[in-house]
Amino acid sequence: MNHIRQIAAKLPDYGVDAMLVTSEPGEFYAVGFHGEGVALVAAEESAYITDSRYIEKAREVVTGATVDVVERNRGYLVQINQFLDRLGIRTLGIEDDRLTLRTYRRYEKELHAQLVPAGGLLAGLRAAKDPEELARMVRAQRVAERALDEILGFLRPGVTERQAAAKLTYNMLRFGAEKNSFDPIVVSGPNGSLPHGVPGDRAIQRGDFVTMDFGCKWGGYCSDMTRTVAVGEPTEEMRRVYHLVLEAQEAGIRASRAGVRGRDIDAAARQVIEAGGYGPYFGHGYGHSLGIEIHEDPSANTRDETPMPVGAVVSAEPGIYLPGRFGVRIEDVVVMEEGGCRDLTLAPKELLIL
Repeated sequence: MNHIRQIAAKLPDYGVDAMLVTSEPGEFYAVGFHGEGVALVAAEESAYITDSRYIEKAREVVTGATVDVVERNRGYLVQINQFLDRLGIRTLGIEDDRLTLRTYRRYEKELHAQLVPAGGLLAGLRAAKDPEELARMVRAQRVAERALDEILGFLRPGVTERQAAAKLTYNMLRFGAEKNSFDPIVVSGPNGSLPHGVPGDRAIQRGDFVTMDFGCKWGGYCSDMTRTVAVGEPTEEMRRVYHLVLEAQEAGIRASRAGVRGRDIDAAARQVIEAGGYGPYFGHGYGHSLGIEIHEDPSANTRDETPMPVGAVVSAEPGIYLPGRFGVRIEDVVVMEEGGCRDLTLAPKELLIL
């Protein structure tokens, strides 16, 4: 898998002769491989340069670009300049949103082309997933859902948040994940009011809500999901809050389709929670895009004016968090289509009482 042709086709939009890709996610998107190297994409040809640790695998995996290895007297900058000089490249797009100031200044001083900020080129392409990318994300999602099925039989009073988080990670790896998309969040009881709480040594108690936010990578692409379950009988308010969050999520999903602004999707869900009297307790955005990285653009929050492109994969994760008491979050991921969206998450969402 690579996206060299798609990148090359966008070069004229940014007024550049070639694109230099240096970030880890950009590198993977461009050539389908991560070897701490750099990719160069021009209309005429493309190149991938890495070091001796990765060169054997790169030559096996990377297609559509020449593959070369850095040497003691022929490092990255030398080889980039040879590429630029050979093709007569005058303007070179860079991932300005990824470069450190030190690296930028070095490139500006030593590369034989004018540097042009073009981070939006890759970000714009990555926002719309193609069928192969979607297939990888679905596979990652199924792995995460199998891990959820397993953890439900493990959760009980006395199990700590940290133990549950470790079990989720183990299960995802056991079922084929490459690694976690992010460190799993497992919070219980009063810790559930922390949207990004860190799993600790608190033992789950009977009557607790337990919120689990987790995902994995398969084929270089992320899954992401959250489920809140009750261990023992919940109170009436816990039930009411759970169903209000679920209603809000369903409203956001109904509003999700290509062409709609992220802020309008957020508003559809937020209005439900506000009407239910819990507006002050939903502080974060409704959702974010994901793909190679767990947080990508565009987002579905109160500020994002970006119309959703066809193929954007966006989380649907409203929540209510009552400080010192409990919290509820329910998260699916959906892909934006014309006239609606498709939910990639198959795990059930009715309130589970273990």
